[in-house]
Amino acid sequence: MRRPDGLRGGLLEGQTALVTGAGKGIGRGIALRFAEHGAAVAVHCRTAVEQARAVAGRIRDSGGRAVVLRGDLTDASECHRVVREAAEWGGGRLTALVNNAGVQPVRELPGMTGEEWRTVVDTNLGSVFACTQAAVEVMGEGGSVTHIASIEAGAPAPGHAHYSAAKAAVVMHARAAALEYGPRGIRVNTVSPGLIDREGLAEDWPDGVRRWRQAAPLGRLGRPEDIGDACVFLASPLASWVTGHDLVVDGGVTARPSW
Repeated sequence: MRRPDGLRGGLLEGQTALVTGAGKGIGRGIALRFAEHGAAVAVHCRTAVEQARAVAGRIRDSGGRAVVLRGDLTDASECHRVVREAAEWGGGRLTALVNNAGVQPVRELPGMTGEEWRTVVDTNLGSVFACTQAAVEVMGEGGSVTHIASIEAGAPAPGHAHYSAAKAAVVMHARAAALEYGPRGIRVNTVSPGLIDREGLAEDWPDGVRRWRQAAPLGRLGRPEDIGDACVFLASPLASWVTGHDLVVDGGVTARPSW
């Protein structure tokens, strides 16, 4: 697949990657970047089927390989099925997994129900556990797993108690998995994005966007491709000695003093 800047990537040539929640947003950016660098990409979705097909179509139109896999990753058996189908499509082996699928509802903690808590935890954390466990079994010796966490894992926002707690657990899962899967040559890391732009965000949350731009040393919101670039690096040979690491991609916001 041809990069937008006219250069042909190659960091992931020969790899087969599964990106969960890849129909739109950050997942879309990751899937496209992986394809630009030579990976065959399994594009997972739950409900964004048409968007996922558009992502896969763009990859194919640019000369890459892609397939769309649908599944509800709150169900562990579905996680195992999706991973298995991705590996079968890739010739029997998966070399990279990006656990991106997640939800981010806003709900104040005092009024939060147990069901609301479990929905966020099951989607954002349970799927990470099940997909990673399944992926390791089809990776053989060597491979990479990258979880999409968040800077909210260490700096919670109001109304995001369930989300922040789940993302903090995602970071620790990666560290624990790096420890236990390292002897198999499998590396596990996290990428923690800051505020990523999307269509309509500036209109939906003008004050938040303004405050972010003022706080960010680089003066802008992130783009899905920024997270994609970080994931490409972690899945590539350039990161062959990087595991158990949380790569913060936030334009420098967390470097800003909080006092």
